[in-house]
Amino acid sequence: MKRREFLQKTGAVALGAAALHAPKVWAGEQKFVWNMVTTWPPDLAVLQTGAQRFAERVGVMSGGRLRIQVYAGGELVPPMGVFDAVAGGTVQLGSGASYYWAGKVPAAQWFTSVPFGLNAQGMNAWLGSGGLRLWEEIYDPFNLVPRPFGNTGMQMGGWFRREIHSLADFKGMKMRIPGLGGKVVAKAGGTVVLLPPAEIFSSLERGVIDATEWVGPMHDLRMGFYRAAPYYYYPGWHEPGSCLELLINKKAYLSLPKDLQLLLDTAAMECNIWTLNEFEAGNGAALVELVESQQVHAAFEKFKQRITGWGTLSEKP
Repeated sequence: MKRREFLQKTGAVALGAAALHAPKVWAGEQKFVWNMVTTWPPDLAVLQTGAQRFAERVGVMSGGRLRIQVYAGGELVPPMGVFDAVAGGTVQLGSGASYYWAGKVPAAQWFTSVPFGLNAQGMNAWLGSGGLRLWEEIYDPFNLVPRPFGNTGMQMGGWFRREIHSLADFKGMKMRIPGLGGKVVAKAGGTVVLLPPAEIFSSLERGVIDATEWVGPMHDLRMGFYRAAPYYYYPGWHEPGSCLELLINKKAYLSLPKDLQLLLDTAAMECNIWTLNEFEAGNGAALVELVESQQVHAAFEKFKQRITGWGTLSEKP
């Protein structure tokens, strides 16, 4: 066989194989173009980039039948306007955390995290064995379908402008802390302040708030909180396994063919696992940098010794 004939035949085989495995959009099949809004700042690692990753994967897996345009907090609607935007049908999808909507749906905050409650694996097990049905029931009057959309794992206890010695130090303290953890701080005499992520650092730096919790070392390092509050505490008793959410407009969801409904559900589940993996993998190195390079070592050490009796960070229990 001549070289040219060989290349032509092998090339045809390769093209045929590619065509066989490529996603197909059959003539006459309906295509959907959806918008998704989030509570997160642009390019926020894992949370906003995870929403973008989810949208891209849905587009590929659907063969282009369902395309999703993602907007960060404030780009299309205010960060705290996500719930209303999806419920009202302004957009079809949203990403955030259910405890942000406690003022509208008090029971919603139970589906993010409970102080001293379940870790990430426990939350996933509970949601998979009946908890999600309760979540759906609570959101149904708002024309919403919720789906777990990631877990941060065990969070840190927060950043403080002054050192904490006892529970009494929370009296009069202004702290950004949502959800049920906020109710604990309020009970201890603190003032709870709710802020979207993009406003936390400036509020902490200017003294509008005295303390904040956010997520964990990987995010906290990037947010730069150590420049405004030198005291960093662990563990995050208030959020031992925080579940994030995908909000889907129910009318839009039911308008999809069954296979695309299942595709959305499956892509959300994959994002749920991926998010936890990213936080678990990234937090360790970020904590080392914070402790060793960014002047938070002393506060972390004192707190660690107080609750565990350990010596230096390198020592094992």
